[in-house]
Amino acid sequence: MSSYFDDEKNVRDYISMTKDDDWSELVELLARHVPDGSEVLELGMGPGADLDLLLARYRATGTDASQPFLDIYLDSHPQADVFRLDAVTMDTDRRFDAIYSNKVLHQLTPGGLSRSFEAQARVIRPGGIAFHSFWYGSGEKIHHGLRFTYHTKSTIQEAIGNQFVIAEMERYEESESGDSFYLVLKCS
Repeated sequence: MSSYFDDEKNVRDYISMTKDDDWSELVELLARHVPDGSEVLELGMGPGADLDLLLARYRATGTDASQPFLDIYLDSHPQADVFRLDAVTMDTDRRFDAIYSNKVLHQLTPGGLSRSFEAQARVIRPGGIAFHSFWYGSGEKIHHGLRFTYHTKSTIQEAIGNQFVIAEMERYEESESGDSFYLVLKCS
């Protein structure tokens, strides 16, 4: 991941820019597959808006590779269960019923994404769910040192290998019609 979010000013700018974003629909989609009260790990919690939504239903844990995001969230939520975690290696002994990320894994190279899915399969309990959203399309863009890799069903299938089975994959609109998709994976 880029060091862009290691800079507290960049993190605060991002928090300000995204403060009105509402991701409750994605959490509702997750709820169709994961029962209330389950243990859910959020990869790349950023400002914590999704984590707050997850906490309304689940025993949720937030993670991010960026320490400033974690520190800022902990300033206003000192009892929160959050820790620093790399989305590729997922170096933790903890296990969860589900993993959730919202437009985080697009920052990984194709090889990094494959390694992340392998690591996620180790962190999810048997029969668990991984729920992720991505930008739809092909190619890659770099903006402020941040990678934006676009994916399609075939590139995702290649990345997940035999770690998961696709339970659901649907396109939706974030900025433009069909520019995004969410993916529900069942641990095999």
